[in-house]
Amino acid sequence: MAQPIWQWSTVETAAAVRSGKISAAEAVDAALGRMAESNAAVNAVTVDLSEDARQAAQQADAITKTGVALGPLHGVPITIKENVDQAGQATTNGVPGFAGVVAKVDSPVVANMRRAGAIIIGRTNTPEFSLRWFTDNPLRGLTKNPWNHGITPGGSSGGAAAACALGMGAIAHGNDLGGSLRYPAYACGLATIRPSLGRVPAYNPTGEEERPPTLQLMSVQGPIAREVRDVRLALAAMAQRDARDPWWVPAPLDGPRLQPPIKVAVSKSPAGIACHGAVAGAIDQAAGHLANAGYVVTALDPPLVAEIAENWRTLLMTDTKVMMEANIREHGSKDINQVIDDYLAASNTRDGEGYMRALADRTRLLRAWSVFMEDYPLVLAPVSQVPPFPQGEDLKGTARVKQMLDEQSMLYGVNVLGLPSAAVPTGLHDGVPMGVQIIGPRLREDLCLDAAEAVERGTGILTQQLWSRT
Repeated sequence: MAQPIWQWSTVETAAAVRSGKISAAEAVDAALGRMAESNAAVNAVTVDLSEDARQAAQQADAITKTGVALGPLHGVPITIKENVDQAGQATTNGVPGFAGVVAKVDSPVVANMRRAGAIIIGRTNTPEFSLRWFTDNPLRGLTKNPWNHGITPGGSSGGAAAACALGMGAIAHGNDLGGSLRYPAYACGLATIRPSLGRVPAYNPTGEEERPPTLQLMSVQGPIAREVRDVRLALAAMAQRDARDPWWVPAPLDGPRLQPPIKVAVSKSPAGIACHGAVAGAIDQAAGHLANAGYVVTALDPPLVAEIAENWRTLLMTDTKVMMEANIREHGSKDINQVIDDYLAASNTRDGEGYMRALADRTRLLRAWSVFMEDYPLVLAPVSQVPPFPQGEDLKGTARVKQMLDEQSMLYGVNVLGLPSAAVPTGLHDGVPMGVQIIGPRLREDLCLDAAEAVERGTGILTQQLWSRT
């Protein structure tokens, strides 16, 4: 039996539309059909844009017939997370009080995806203020993991990941301040890249003021997909210049070739936090695939991870207290207020002088990794020290939240460093997805994705196992 179109990779779909094998309308109808039959079970897509998508597909097919050059994602169905501006849609960020904040123009990442020819079929769920590793809010409700409804689909891009895993679009847009691309990809058995700071332009015109400094330095936009090659293609589309983001860097997507063999530092417990046996097994499996592909893998912890994690907690939670807490208290639910209370209790917030010293100290931490990566350009590490959390685990009190923060140290530590990191699945443990992250030098997403593809070749495409169940 032929594989249904909604199961095709982004690369396959784009090629088929360009060649005339299928129309954009057929690609979009397949994704919309899958959304109609699958979304109710997981609540991943919160805004159904079927009518707009079908109109856009007709326009795309008309353009195809003209013979003009087509964008790399021409006719490919995608989803957009509800925390970025999309013209005509509310940027809710999971908050009921923001349901009326309707964007007049696209954010840079949305504009870039449209210019590449992608067709938006829906908006995806996010937790309130996009500040949890779980995807639940009083406006849209709870998003479930398609593999196991009892565990989180990740957060904050949990809706994006759940939708993509089930075939509701070939590419899912997300963003990452504390692991919000990599953790949902991990929990849902998908691939992603957390790009370097400055790689993908970001800006929400609906924002009433500029983002806090920590978000400016550590938050990035990126794609989630079922295959690594699709992540690579989507990243290229997202990474085009937009003058509205002064942080954007005009760097090539493919850097200079490194002299082989490339050395990989393999760390199971980078912050000194013991990892679960299944996580250790995933690391060993990925290390074996990399070794088989010609990489030199060495058990070696990268420097200062515990300090890096502490720096993230200090900076982000100080920013939260000064620039975001009042908004959260006013508009947030009981759950998000409890989570913020526990985050603040588990973090070392600072006064103005302390904040400036912590921000200055960030450069020392970056320097240590820069020197380390001269010898070890890639670091293979856990996404999380434990398998995906049970739903609502961050509502069990301050002690549990502190433990969870420790277990995710390398996840959000990457954001302090501003480095690229690919997440790639390695298989299942007790029916739950497992995976790893591969961290590379600044603006070397290509190295991360090359290594992720080597792991993927050894493990296969995990979502095919999910589809066989549904």
